[in-house]
Amino acid sequence: MVTKAMAKTANNKTSLKDQVTRFMRGSWAELKKVHWPTRKELIIYTGVVLVSVLIVAVLLWIFDSAFSFLLSKLILR
Repeated sequence: MVTKAMAKTANNKTSLKDQVTRFMRGSWAELKKVHWPTRKELIIYTGVVLVSVLIVAVLLWIFDSAFSFLLSKLILR
């Protein structure tokens, strides 16, 4: 049994080429809206990320070392 909705979608099918073309044009239009950082901004943002990762890594190392030390003292008494 074919419903009206099924018949309507069957008539509106587009070719794969048309779908790909529409997708690429839409993607290109969206990329034009993106705010791309300047070289200076990119360097600053990269530095901020690297410093943040370094700080978190050092904190994790400190806490891991402290917990390892405490657990070794508790287990070995």
